[in-house]
Amino acid sequence: EADEPSTDLQRLRAEISGGGSDGAGPVQSADENLDAVLEAFLGEESFGFTEETVKGDLGEILLTLVAGRSSETNGKRLMEDLSRVFGADLSPGTVYPKLHDFEEAGLLERHDLVRTKEYQLEDPDACRERVSEEMRQHLVLGLFYRRMLDEL
Repeated sequence: EADEPSTDLQRLRAEISGGGSDGAGPVQSADENLDAVLEAFLGEESFGFTEETVKGDLGEILLTLVAGRSSETNGKRLMEDLSRVFGADLSPGTVYPKLHDFEEAGLLERHDLVRTKEYQLEDPDACRERVSEEMRQHLVLGLFYRRMLDEL
């Protein structure tokens, strides 16, 4: 049984291969999902994202935040999510152009309300594909880094 992969490793392999989860259970907030990932892979170890990392992956992060919200998917709320969940205080000049780019690309649909604009996924399959590919890129790169650490 020592050769059996852990449950976390099995889930990671399923995610990398595109298998995902079984869809059971309630939808979790971004905070809850990040907390679960940190607990599973880092335990009690302290962790924080750099603002540079969040900016580098802002597009995919915004798509997942919009997908995870059922209301108040406006730029202000999304910036609050970025600050609360990822510790990144990004300016409107950084966030809004990404939202507009996704709207033009047909990934997000904008609804003009009285005082704000709210966004929702226009093409969930295309968004899922984009985020999934970015996830694979990061996971493989991270595993490469881990493997190469002994060489440093």
